[in-house]
Amino acid sequence: MPKTLPRKIAVMGAGSWGTTFAKVLADTVEHHDIPVMIWARRSEAAAEINERHTNSRYLRETKLPANISASSDKAEVLAQADLVVLAIPSQSLRSELAEFKQYLETGAVLLSLMKGLERGTDLRMSEVIAEVTALPQDKVAVLSGPNLAMEIAREQPTASVVACTDPEVASWIAELCSAPYFRPYTNDDVLGVELGGIVKNIIALAVGMCDGMGYGDNTKSSVITRGLAETTRLVLSLGGRMDTLSGLSGLGDLVATCSSALSRNNTAGRLLGQGLFLEEVNDRMSQTAEGIKSARAVFDLATAHGVDMPITEAVTMVLEGNLSVENMAQRLLARDLKSEGEPQS
Repeated sequence: MPKTLPRKIAVMGAGSWGTTFAKVLADTVEHHDIPVMIWARRSEAAAEINERHTNSRYLRETKLPANISASSDKAEVLAQADLVVLAIPSQSLRSELAEFKQYLETGAVLLSLMKGLERGTDLRMSEVIAEVTALPQDKVAVLSGPNLAMEIAREQPTASVVACTDPEVASWIAELCSAPYFRPYTNDDVLGVELGGIVKNIIALAVGMCDGMGYGDNTKSSVITRGLAETTRLVLSLGGRMDTLSGLSGLGDLVATCSSALSRNNTAGRLLGQGLFLEEVNDRMSQTAEGIKSARAVFDLATAHGVDMPITEAVTMVLEGNLSVENMAQRLLARDLKSEGEPQS
């Protein structure tokens, strides 16, 4: 476990959340002369970060700290980096890791910001990281919470959770991202933290669909509440903890993602609810709505473990063209009557 400050921090991914979290890190470590370097797929994005200290495609005119730089060269970004932050689309993780794992420093800790299940394997991102890199669990951490990138980029206060099986590693990372406007807590329930961040995207799609169809707050509140219930069933069945789901990476992230217009998944759901086809929604979105990619994987995982997840099932059916948005609410309301606390139908 690294007790000292890192020589360098690498952030792999120059999207809105990757760039914003790089800012959080840079603001935290600026007095220690620790460089934060972003890997940008596009060389023009790296040039803008270096020359203008902005990433206008995602964060408009937000100014980035002077100790942030960028490059499209993976080897350059990863050289001497003791903390490597992964902020790339979840379905691209395996292929990207296969390319740059050779450049990882010995003893480097990897932190996942990604919220998705890998399609085809149903693996969480920390599991993909461990499998591809052969790193032990105590070298892989995850961060999750109510983290809408644009609000954090504007330095609006928020809290989050760093999870790792090794509490000392989680604390080390938390110290490196403890900016005045960003409060990290720690947790050792990696599974619960990750799954809470994954399933909330699917629930946000459902809430967005309800919004797009013109339903009111009662409907959306009902979907959020029952969405938390089915998320909790899945997490508990796989060995996660109840207290994780009632915390920032569970309820906190769910509420933010389902209720904010800044949420990509809420936005995608709203467009579907307004009658757009999935291809049209994808064309309009400048960034990935992870719930679209992960819904089938989450439903398959739930089915394999005998967990009832009706909202996730309905969203998956809508995305795959087997259920109309208009019939989604009717399908959910037509389920058998039962006690609120009863887990199965």
